[in-house]
Amino acid sequence: MPGKVLDKLPIKSSAIGWLRGSLGAAAVLAGVLAAGPAWAGAPENSGHVAWVLTSAVLVLFMTLPGLALFYGGLLHAKNLLSIMMQCFAICCVVSLLWMAVGYSLAFDGDAALLGGFGRMFFSGFEDPYGTTYIPENVFALFQMTFAVITPALIVGAFAERVNFSFVIAFSALWLLAVYVPTAHWLWGSGWLAALGALDFAGGIVVHTTAGVSALVLAVMIGRRTGFPTGLTPPHSPGLTMMGAGMLWVGWFGFNGGSALAADASAGSAILATHTAASAGALTWIALEWMKTGKPTSIGIATGCIAGLATITPMAGYAGPAGALVVGLAAGVVCYFATLFVKHRLKIDDSLDVFAVHGCGGMMGSLLLPVFALTALGGSGVSDDRLVEMIGVQALAVAVTAVWSGLATVLIARLIGGLTPMRVGQDEEYSGLDIATHGERAYENA
Repeated sequence: MPGKVLDKLPIKSSAIGWLRGSLGAAAVLAGVLAAGPAWAGAPENSGHVAWVLTSAVLVLFMTLPGLALFYGGLLHAKNLLSIMMQCFAICCVVSLLWMAVGYSLAFDGDAALLGGFGRMFFSGFEDPYGTTYIPENVFALFQMTFAVITPALIVGAFAERVNFSFVIAFSALWLLAVYVPTAHWLWGSGWLAALGALDFAGGIVVHTTAGVSALVLAVMIGRRTGFPTGLTPPHSPGLTMMGAGMLWVGWFGFNGGSALAADASAGSAILATHTAASAGALTWIALEWMKTGKPTSIGIATGCIAGLATITPMAGYAGPAGALVVGLAAGVVCYFATLFVKHRLKIDDSLDVFAVHGCGGMMGSLLLPVFALTALGGSGVSDDRLVEMIGVQALAVAVTAVWSGLATVLIARLIGGLTPMRVGQDEEYSGLDIATHGERAYENA
């Protein structure tokens, strides 16, 4: 019918052809949208639904404004808006990609390497979803917030010198090439899950991928002018402290929400999370105090994040005493990792993404089977196959790290051929706020 009507209109045939094609594409899209999420289904557990929805809000709060403030305070004042813009824009781009195709490729079907297209545009949902009787749209929303924060973590590695267009394009392709496959391998019935690899809340899927990719990009983009001795101190430790506090609170949704239930498992995960964060923070400033003679606000904030990242993969499996040990280990290992990367390797990972998130996430993933032992107060998931699980965890970490690194190189080179990765020296000197966005965070910055 539309074709007959179009033929009678006084317009050129080429325009008619274009309109016909547009109507056809619209019909296809309408079909997808018509098969959208089922908003009502089998009985749901309202307590679980409320908790997972709350957790989704908490995890998004980690990115906006938590991570943006944490990172922003560590930079020069002339680059504060740039890092906030990057976090904000990544949130928008990743959210739309996740809705359109990312969630489907991560969680649709049980193929070994990648999911299918049955849940594109959040269609074809099952209600209730999983074993805790929540709607699948709630689960998809919760997972979206994880997808948002992961590429946002990476921007800390090349802050103050990266081209905004490169950040946006890289984040989009990286989500599809690195995050989505890894999420499917471990959380979406992929091949690593079939081997028995565990990642409760993202030690591998989030922190290993982001940490390794951050290190690779820091090397590819190069050092800031003046690195390592000619850089001025962070412009606002106060903002960083506020951001760290928001991240700490938000992490209760990150780890506790990953239980997908408002029950004892979520409570255990939150207890372990809080314990590890406290231990990591105090360990970091103790080492800093001994080395420099002063415990700093930046140190306690960074140590807290190290403890949080390290406990993440095992938050639902480790007991409180185990979490204490994990937090202590995180403070020590991540503290010395920052010194090694910056002063021995001379890599300008600006905000220590690899040393804190990468090293913490990988260490926590490798130690998971040990601290899950019943004898150490854990859940017991590794009691009967400790050695086997250690091997599987090591394989999962290694494969993810290698894939993240290789894919990052390929994506960066591809996008770098279209838009520069790095801004010019004049733009770096004047600051990205005014050079890229034409604005200043502070009037006299």
